[in-house]
Amino acid sequence: MPILDLYNHSEKRRNLAHFAAIASLAAVDGDVNDQEMKLLVKFANKLDITDNEFKEVMKKSNKYPIDPQNNSELRLERLFDLFKIIFADNEVDDDEMVLLKKYAIGLGFPSDKADKIIGKSIAIFSGRIDFDDYLYLINK
Repeated sequence: MPILDLYNHSEKRRNLAHFAAIASLAAVDGDVNDQEMKLLVKFANKLDITDNEFKEVMKKSNKYPIDPQNNSELRLERLFDLFKIIFADNEVDDDEMVLLKKYAIGLGFPSDKADKIIGKSIAIFSGRIDFDDYLYLINK
C-alpha cells in the first residue's frame, strides 16, 4: 500500500470523526432542527462524507472519537466549525457548552486555554466584541 493511501485514509478518518463531533453538538439539545440539518449537509459535503457515512453518524448510537489535528490552526478551524453549528439556532445552551469544552479539550487545547478560546469565540459569534477586538480582527 502506498504511503499516500495511508495519508488519505487518515485524513478521511479525521474528517469523519470531526463530522461526528459536529453532528453530536447539533443533536445535544434534542432533535436536529432544519437549520442545523442544512448546515450538517454543508459540512458533509465540505468533509467528503458519503450518504452512508452521514446516515451512520446521525444514528443516536454513534461513537466516533475526536481526532485532534497536529497543527493549532487546523484545531482552531475544527473548533470554528463547531461554533458554526452551535450558532445555527442563534443560541448556546448549557449542554452545548459542556460538549463544546469537551471537544475543545479533545482537540488538544488545555482546559484554561479552551475556556479563553470558547469565551472569545462566543463573543465573536454573538456579536458582543468590544471595539479594540473588532479593530484587531479587521486589521489582521
